[in-house]
Amino acid sequence: MMVKHRSSEALAPQISAIEVFVTRPVVAISFCLLIMLAGIKSSLEMTVSEFPQIESAALRIHTTFVGASADEVKSFITIPIEEAVSNVSGIDYVDSVTKAGSSIVTVWLNLNEHVPDALAEISTSINRIKYKIPSGAYDPQIEIIRADRPWASFYLPVILSDGMSRTLVTDYLERNVVPVFSAIPNVRKSEVIGGRAPAIRVWLKPELLESNNVSASDIRRALLENNIVATFGKTQNSDKRVDLFVNSLLTDLNEFESLVVRQDVGDLVRLRDVAEVELDEEEGYENTRFSQDDSVFLSVWPAPGANEIDIADRLYDEVDKLNGSLPPEMQIRIGYDSTKYTRKAIKEIFITLLETILLVGAVVVVFMGSFRTAVVPLIAIPISILGAVASIYALGFSFNLLTILAIVLSVGLVVDDAIVVVENVSRLVGQGMTGTEAAIKSTRQLFSPIVTMTLTLAMVFIPISFLSGLTGALFREFALTLAIAVTISGVVAITLSPAMSAFVCHRVSRDSAGVRFVTEKFDRVRRSYASMLSLILEQPGCVLVVYIFCLFLLLPLYNFSKKELAPIEDTGALMMVISAPPDASLEYTTKHMQAIVESLESLSGGQFMWQRLDQSGGFAGKTFVDEDKRTFSVMEMLPDAFRRLSSVPALKSFPTLETSLPTAGNFAVELVVQSTDSQQKMLSFARQILEEARARGKFIYLDTDLIVDLPEANIIIDRNKAFDLGLSAEDINLQLSTLLSGDFISQVNLSGRAYDVIPMVTEQNRTSPTSLMNVKIKTSSGVFVPVSDFASEERKASPRSLGRFDQKNAFRVFGAVVPGVTKEEGLAALEEVVDAIVPNEYSMNYAGESRQLRSEGNSLAASLGLAIIIVFFILSVQFNNFREPIIILLGSVPLAIMSALIFTFMDMTTINVYSQIGLITLAGLGAKNAILIIQFANRLKIQGMSSVEAIKQSADERLRPVLMTTGATVFGHLPLVFVTGAGAEARNSIGIVLVAGMAVGTIFTLMVLPSIYLWITKETSPPTQHRLTVA
Repeated sequence: MMVKHRSSEALAPQISAIEVFVTRPVVAISFCLLIMLAGIKSSLEMTVSEFPQIESAALRIHTTFVGASADEVKSFITIPIEEAVSNVSGIDYVDSVTKAGSSIVTVWLNLNEHVPDALAEISTSINRIKYKIPSGAYDPQIEIIRADRPWASFYLPVILSDGMSRTLVTDYLERNVVPVFSAIPNVRKSEVIGGRAPAIRVWLKPELLESNNVSASDIRRALLENNIVATFGKTQNSDKRVDLFVNSLLTDLNEFESLVVRQDVGDLVRLRDVAEVELDEEEGYENTRFSQDDSVFLSVWPAPGANEIDIADRLYDEVDKLNGSLPPEMQIRIGYDSTKYTRKAIKEIFITLLETILLVGAVVVVFMGSFRTAVVPLIAIPISILGAVASIYALGFSFNLLTILAIVLSVGLVVDDAIVVVENVSRLVGQGMTGTEAAIKSTRQLFSPIVTMTLTLAMVFIPISFLSGLTGALFREFALTLAIAVTISGVVAITLSPAMSAFVCHRVSRDSAGVRFVTEKFDRVRRSYASMLSLILEQPGCVLVVYIFCLFLLLPLYNFSKKELAPIEDTGALMMVISAPPDASLEYTTKHMQAIVESLESLSGGQFMWQRLDQSGGFAGKTFVDEDKRTFSVMEMLPDAFRRLSSVPALKSFPTLETSLPTAGNFAVELVVQSTDSQQKMLSFARQILEEARARGKFIYLDTDLIVDLPEANIIIDRNKAFDLGLSAEDINLQLSTLLSGDFISQVNLSGRAYDVIPMVTEQNRTSPTSLMNVKIKTSSGVFVPVSDFASEERKASPRSLGRFDQKNAFRVFGAVVPGVTKEEGLAALEEVVDAIVPNEYSMNYAGESRQLRSEGNSLAASLGLAIIIVFFILSVQFNNFREPIIILLGSVPLAIMSALIFTFMDMTTINVYSQIGLITLAGLGAKNAILIIQFANRLKIQGMSSVEAIKQSADERLRPVLMTTGATVFGHLPLVFVTGAGAEARNSIGIVLVAGMAVGTIFTLMVLPSIYLWITKETSPPTQHRLTVA
């Protein structure tokens, strides 16, 4: 193999292949038709989702330890579990919340971590330390949850009409509806929320227990020993075998009431003698409401990464079928549906795509002056789009908000190369060439620039696809879709576009009214530009000063622009986190929630409100009509909603917005303060932080999860007194937990369903801690003594919960920012306050969207730098030197980016992931225009012109294609600037950056690039473009 160097005019080996598409256009047409057919087939089979498929999951480990204090649960359960799971691979961080009787450890996995592997590893780790967990605690239960959404994707209420039993409705739905929903593909779980499980309640009467000499331990033993199923062997001979079972399960209430709990000589004490037995329900821990109606919710939780729109379609079909067979009073309604916003957003973006195609088509027709010639660049749009669709389908991508946005953006980009081709062929035809001759010569002139421009623009998106974390996972499909569309448009420009130009250009009279009008206008613009350029080139010092000034503006424009992870979108819903007083009951929370619902009823465009409530608070969501049917956006309603909610002092309510990207967390700002100090010591710092941060005026509300106001009564046992009475600690715990805990002892099978058996003293004996001191238990000598004989009561205020983060004690500060303040500004203000207040040994960490903001907020800025480096080396290979790449990049990229940053500085948008992608795109677009001018200038210098004359003539000849491609880009992206509706904020952001950057940046480039060219070339010898060919 021999490598030869050839000049740019010696293109015979390459052109001979390219000429095939001009002389035999059927080849190009067939090639493009195949691309379109593949794209059409792929589009019909692609799935639709809100975002690219990602797995944002966490594993929640819930352990119940009835009767234990929060400190005991933390020491004996929470900390051992944290230590066991902390070394599992694929974990981002571990946090925990410990309350009296309950430990919840949440393991947050890295994005796209394989959940089954993590679940298996964590299960194994927990099994290894089960021996450390106290025997009275339940086994830890592991649940997979979506990290980006703490609530289900679908809530379907069943209103409880008058007289409907919550227990019976729950039983019916669990038997007949939940299995149907759970069988829908990719549904992780479906469950009844706010329901009640039936139970056998054994209401113990202390006075009867004492008079019949029956202890709580006797009750417990009787329930356990007389209600069992077991195998005790088998009979077997040479012919057959029969397994033998003993079945002493109680099957009805009469058998249950007749259960013998104590037997003396000739004296039997039955359960009915000391207790009232009834078929009732378990104690309720959660209520659900739909607006002002009590209800039961059917929740549906898709698996992480599942196609929720497909699940919603199947779910709606099943609901229609079920409602036809359900009792009339038990109808399933559609309450909260997270895919409604997704559907609206996808519909809006398809409308934007159609508007973009029509607008680009109109612009191209106007610029060309002839519909016939305009067909050449317009045909590149469907080919490029369908080719990209076929490619991303082959890669396993979906139609989602980001891939469709990439297709919208590509419309304004894919016509550029074809515009350059048809304009050049048209110009050559005007000089007297035939269509075929002009197409061949144009191809020779433009083959190299088009390949370079295509690679330059396509490659700027590649660094995005290699980003890690949420940004990389979300925007990988976006970047590759754009890169593929641009690449296909380049292929079309060197295959089909020359063939079509040869056919249409010689048939278009340059004397036609349309062509003549457009030509005259461009000639007038060109003459004005030539005069202005001559003046500019005569004042190189002034241009240098202006250029350096523009470069110095870049940093302050960027630093003083507002920043955020993503623009806040109007999803048509307000979410609420409800916090109840520390001593509230479930009935208290449910009763006062009615006032919360009433306070929001008059909000503009409100529909209904779903609520999930427990004794400590809960979640709620208020849905609204579409944005165009109400007066205010949900962002504008947020402060008003908080004021209204604050008018209900019985409950503390925090309104919040759904996140624009699939991030974890509930609040706009979530900062974690970590320390080895106890929560009591950290309390003063938490209060100072809230006071100082609230004074900054950037927050609608700000609060912390470190609240020390939980009334707690500790029963302190005097071991000496207990010993004198013949009571051991185990016996005391066993009797008191049976009487007071409300925990189930065993189960009974009634009508084919298992019922928990729950003994407990009657309500009048447990109304307060003082009444509990009067409860009597039986000593070993058979005497009943009150708890006050061997124990005392100590009351104190304790933290509502004990929080930990990455195995350190921690508290969170969370809040919502006022309209006009970005989440980054709010977080920065909070960081400043925390840094000034807490000791040096304390540390800050982040949760929710704040964690993503701090870990990935500037990741795309690095991608911009890498994209510029990649472009530089592509250009270096093309030009075979480093001089022209420096000219192209210096003369285009900084000016385009500065032009866009002017508009972010003016608060027309923010620096976010979408606008940063717009800046990256500008780097490629600006370089494309500069490549056209510089390559033609080099060609003229090779022909003997001076640098000054070469750059003047090149800028003059390339002005029209530069303006046409810029016009197509600007007008093609203009719909993004003015779009409204679902998902509009993200499209507005990227649209403003692209339109402003291209419109203003192109003007700067046309004025400054020739001067930079002259500064660097300095009348050097004519450049020789080298190309490597293989002989």
